[in-house]
Amino acid sequence: MSLLIDNIGSLVTNDPAWGGLLGVIPDAAVVVEEQRSGSGTAVGAGSRSLSQGSGRIAWVGPRAEAPDADERLDAEGRAVLPGFVESHSHLVFAGERAEEFAARMAGQKYAAGGIRSTLAATRAASDAELSANVTRLVGEYLRQGTTTVEIKSGYGQSVLDEHRSLEVAGGQSPFTTLLAAHVTPPEYAGRVDDYVAMVIDEMIPACAPLASWIDVFCEQGAFDEDQSRAVLTAGKAAGLGVRMHGNQLHQGPGIQLAVELGAASVDHVCHTDDADVAALAASETVATLLPAADFSTRNKYPDARRLWDAGVTVALGADCNPGTSYTTSMPFVIALAVRDLHLTPAEAVWAATAGGAQALQRDDIGVLRPGAIADLVVLDAPSHLHLAYRPGVPLVHSVMKAGALR
Repeated sequence: MSLLIDNIGSLVTNDPAWGGLLGVIPDAAVVVEEQRSGSGTAVGAGSRSLSQGSGRIAWVGPRAEAPDADERLDAEGRAVLPGFVESHSHLVFAGERAEEFAARMAGQKYAAGGIRSTLAATRAASDAELSANVTRLVGEYLRQGTTTVEIKSGYGQSVLDEHRSLEVAGGQSPFTTLLAAHVTPPEYAGRVDDYVAMVIDEMIPACAPLASWIDVFCEQGAFDEDQSRAVLTAGKAAGLGVRMHGNQLHQGPGIQLAVELGAASVDHVCHTDDADVAALAASETVATLLPAADFSTRNKYPDARRLWDAGVTVALGADCNPGTSYTTSMPFVIALAVRDLHLTPAEAVWAATAGGAQALQRDDIGVLRPGAIADLVVLDAPSHLHLAYRPGVPLVHSVMKAGALR
């Protein structure tokens, strides 16, 4: 079965073959085809879509050149772009920290201590409660145009709780990360090295089969360079790719360590020096910027303009978590990146789509070209520029995930 989406006012492909950063095609069309047999049910009464989870892009180009297809969907002049790719989220948690946010807005400085309150609530929650919360948040992401979500553990900090967190995450996404060293749990207070030893000897062997990546919070008050290297090296030895929380609150070793270990991404990157920028530019490690967290904590924003101009691959993420960035809105993140990180609208859209895909080491998402997964967003706007031009406005008209309209 094939579906033609035509009368697209402006199509963002992220394919350089169409010119420019975004490969924009005006007055465009897209053909989506089912790639395997199945009897999946289309989502939405009366919607035209393929069997759920089976759609790939078969053709893109000018509307006048579109081939025939089995069915047609009129975009009515709206803009279409790849689904947003969230490469950094913390969705497996219980409780909330609104009072902490209010205190921070009243002048209390963020020091990462509130993570421990989420840890206690998460440990006390049932698997069903955790799963329901992840389902809710993934649904929020999807309604706002995000079709791919990486999900970290990290609010359990015991072998049992990290294992079940990853099981819950894996029920919602194939992109799962063991954030084994997020903070030191209360039972290891004052014994950070003992906790790191437990992570290496017990947690990683037990949890690695449920994850694709290992992650660590390399930061003052969390884990230092040697501790972070030990955890990440053990994760690599267990077959996991490397991700890193680095240089969020202070200048530190995180970026250099991420590059040294060949990390897929180093995330936050708010404090950088010349050596950090040069190391990133010379590597394949993506700098994933999370401006909604900096907005919420009043932290220093990363110097995105400097990173981009130096040739660093930049991604944007929402960093949804209950303490420092309780948002699932990638359009909001794009607006922040344009207004406060000084990216252009095109750069911000690219970073929230193709950039996120590169942070997840995928080339079949975040792009609309033949062979890519049919994840796309239809905006109630004539172009992608409106994502930054009209901040806070619900511009997502509809979302297609793997060929199914949502």
